[in-house]
Amino acid sequence: MVVLAASICTKGGKAVISRQFRDMSRTRIDALLASFPKLIPANTQHTSVETAEVRYVYQLLEDLYIILITNKASNILQDIETLHLFARVVSDMCRSADQREIAKNSFELLGAFDEIVSLGYREQVNLMQVRSILEMESHEEKIQEIIARNKEAEAKEELKRRAKQLEMQRREQQRRSASVGGVAGGGSYLGGGVSGYAPITQRFDSPSSPARAASPVPSSLRAPTFKGSGMKLGSKKTKQAELLDALGGSALLSEEMSVPTSPVAVTPEPSMTKDTRGSLPEVTPESVHIIIKETISLSLSREGGLESLELKGDMNLHVSDPSFSRIKLSLLPPPSAFGPELQFKQHPHIGKFSANKERSIALKDPSRVFPVNQSLAVLKWRYAGKDESYVPLSINCWPTPSNDGTCDVNIEYELENENVSILDLVISIPLPAGSFPTVASQSGEWRLNPSSHHLDWTVPLVNAEDRSGSLEFSVSGNDANAFFPVKVSFVGLGNTAGVRVASVSQVDSSENVIFSEDASFKADNYLVQSPNSSSSGQDGNASAPQE
Repeated sequence: MVVLAASICTKGGKAVISRQFRDMSRTRIDALLASFPKLIPANTQHTSVETAEVRYVYQLLEDLYIILITNKASNILQDIETLHLFARVVSDMCRSADQREIAKNSFELLGAFDEIVSLGYREQVNLMQVRSILEMESHEEKIQEIIARNKEAEAKEELKRRAKQLEMQRREQQRRSASVGGVAGGGSYLGGGVSGYAPITQRFDSPSSPARAASPVPSSLRAPTFKGSGMKLGSKKTKQAELLDALGGSALLSEEMSVPTSPVAVTPEPSMTKDTRGSLPEVTPESVHIIIKETISLSLSREGGLESLELKGDMNLHVSDPSFSRIKLSLLPPPSAFGPELQFKQHPHIGKFSANKERSIALKDPSRVFPVNQSLAVLKWRYAGKDESYVPLSINCWPTPSNDGTCDVNIEYELENENVSILDLVISIPLPAGSFPTVASQSGEWRLNPSSHHLDWTVPLVNAEDRSGSLEFSVSGNDANAFFPVKVSFVGLGNTAGVRVASVSQVDSSENVIFSEDASFKADNYLVQSPNSSSSGQDGNASAPQE
């Protein structure tokens, strides 16, 4: 396919924005768009129209048209798919499809158009990838900024530590000079002169003080001046004092100076630590906050089918307002995949939970209340079996050895549970020793893990709208079992067993209570194994998970 231009125009053919992917003049584009409304047949629902030279593939956006101008040899099915992606990008970036909003976001829209089509040919990208590219966030840049901030904080702490040490030395010198000045003053007093404390008082006066300029003591009776560094502390500022002034010495002097401090260890940024939530969005907790977590361990067969599955889940209730401590939780009806094999266990203080009757959670004793500011595990569930309806994501890996000593591998994934979304999907395929893959096509991104010699295929989001993807590569080797076990890791938004809260109400008044719910799940030992490794396992994680 060759896309000549992508445009958004009015129903009269006036261009709002337009992007040419081939060498075409503006007058040519204006002429093509001006003639477009006259070519649309009346009372039809076609999405394309042709002239002697070009083809228009179009879609209505409220009062505007989004149009792809292609050559007549282009594949119209691919053109329509590309047009739908353009329309989704426009709807995602603009609040409404009117001329003012499109013109306001024209720069971002044209950049997105360039990411979808390059030199007239469609790029293998989806909406999530285009959005990620336009954000232009660099993980390496964030790491460098964190390192720079940590170095700056370490330098400040080291400077404060040195300033404190210098201040302690200055105080020690003051105490020594005071003791030396006291002995000298005593000798002068015994000799019939003035008080021995007078020279010290004069030394601490400002250099511009009048009393310093005209001393009342005659020079013949003045005590001998000792040349010591301690006698000069009051006369002028030292470098240490200037350093303290630059740092805000008044704040430093108020701190404890008795023990020298060591450099403070800088705590790394949260993004540098391991985040178990991954890309799951944060949930702002309400006064009644419900946390639902699940872990899935399963083993899929290379030939297709489920060998073993274990599902564990728990629901925790956290009440932060004492006025909501007497409440009842009503759960949503079970989905069609819900089976009687799912075993439930409630907290001893919770009334008997019936999975298929009244799906509610309340205290067994109505006079009692839920604990405040304390998380309580009110319900747990578990499943162990081979029911494929509980598999959220199916993985198919097909190695095909060829006669030239290479192996073509095609691996696919598909979302089976449309009620959940999977984030940070990583599918790790082992490779034969010493080989390097040649990737022909893929959804998402891939990289070669040098530590384990695995091909790591990453997909940021899998949901009901974008539920499947595939990766195809070739690599040297003819042993099909060398590509197993395939290890899968991800975090999910939602709940695979369908245990979700519908409403929360007061026990006494039956009044509904505003609540927040954080439902997530993650993969644990999610494997695809060859038949001869399912029983023995090629590594420590290949065996079926045990409770």
